Amino acid sequence: MVEDRTQITETMAETAEERRGQDYPLTEVPASARAGLFSLSMVLAGFTFFTSVMWAGGELGVHYKFWPDLMYVVIVGDFLLGTYAAVLGYIAFSTGLHAGLLSRFCFGNKGSRWSDFLYGFTQIGWYAWGTALITDLVLQLAGITKENTASYPYIYVILIIFFGFFFVMTAYGGYKAMELLSIVAVPLVTCLILYSIYVSTVKVGGLEGLQKILPKEPMTTAAAMTLVFGTFVSGATQSTNWSRFASKGWHAVIASFVGFFIGNGLMIFAGAYGGYVYQDPDVARVMAMQGMAIPAYVLLILNVWTTQDNEIYCFSVACCNAFRIKARKGITLTGAVIAIIMALGGIYNYLIDFIIISGTVIPPIGGTMLADWLIKHKRRYSKIAETEFKDYNLTGIGAYIIGAAAALFSPGIPPINGIIAAFIAYPILDKILQAMGMSQDHRVLAPGEGKQQV
Repeated sequence: MVEDRTQITETMAETAEERRGQDYPLTEVPASARAGLFSLSMVLAGFTFFTSVMWAGGELGVHYKFWPDLMYVVIVGDFLLGTYAAVLGYIAFSTGLHAGLLSRFCFGNKGSRWSDFLYGFTQIGWYAWGTALITDLVLQLAGITKENTASYPYIYVILIIFFGFFFVMTAYGGYKAMELLSIVAVPLVTCLILYSIYVSTVKVGGLEGLQKILPKEPMTTAAAMTLVFGTFVSGATQSTNWSRFASKGWHAVIASFVGFFIGNGLMIFAGAYGGYVYQDPDVARVMAMQGMAIPAYVLLILNVWTTQDNEIYCFSVACCNAFRIKARKGITLTGAVIAIIMALGGIYNYLIDFIIISGTVIPPIGGTMLADWLIKHKRRYSKIAETEFKDYNLTGIGAYIIGAAAALFSPGIPPINGIIAAFIAYPILDKILQAMGMSQDHRVLAPGEGKQQV
């Protein structure tokens, strides 16, 4: 009877907590909280609408002829990215777990904290970079520079602090708040970008004019694929934070694929187009050059906002799993403070370094996760509350190290190398450890059996 009362109390507390928008940071997403295809597609598309991706497209525009070279790289690279996100999306749907909780299975109870650190560090870094980026772009569009404004340093700091907290609003509210923003922002941003591309096409003389623009210097296909796939592969790995809300498996697959194939592809394409015609990959600045200053501000704010809230949401979920706490909203605000400090510290100057780090250390987690779910556990995980995890899953940790080494040192496309190497290494290492009598299996608890594990 006491046990029944305890379970009822825990259920009521959990229900109250989720009503406050904590979004199930330490448990599976229940069927009652699942979302439909449209909702999920909007949130994931908003996540992929990121300015750094446009810059990657601008870099491609310098090195590739528009047709067929550029289109081949964009289509193939984003198809691979979309497929990768779709596979992980199905895993998240079938388990109801976000990336941090999935990591408990493939890295162990304590071992998963390493992946939480990687998730948290990369995402709060991107949030800080985005905060500095929009501050810089707003000042540029307003014509405020160090040379013409004596109070520039003070204005810069004020805007960093403002945007650092401004973009937290929807992440603080959780999935539903981010959904509402994305439903408004994604169609509007898409229309503005497509119209800007149309104006650019007219300016350059149509497709014939584009074909006359020749690349300044060549880039290898491997380097180009790394740019397309690697710029946002860390985001695809953590897209499970939203695909876990899918109500059906095919919803998770389609929403993830569309978000990363079409959404990311549109950003790459827009950046390349701006680079071709205006020598500027940022579509907001391009629109300002086209005489559309107000739409440029609208696009800039919405484009950055729909990614920023997703990034700090990732950070908060990773920290909840790392510290085993449910106060996601409080961590979200703490993350904003950390990001503001990083932005003021000059992270804006380290974009390329951040892309390389994210594209090297995060993708092998996805390969390890896929092998653990598909091969080791035969597509079926036990419930978090019914599982006593090993502290460290040596199989997963070893596979991750091999994958990260492959991404760092092997030729070709580093993030893809890391994913494949980790996926292949996992079952091999598992067999070796089993043969040595070092089983890495977690223990599924018997009915009524409790666990003491943090």
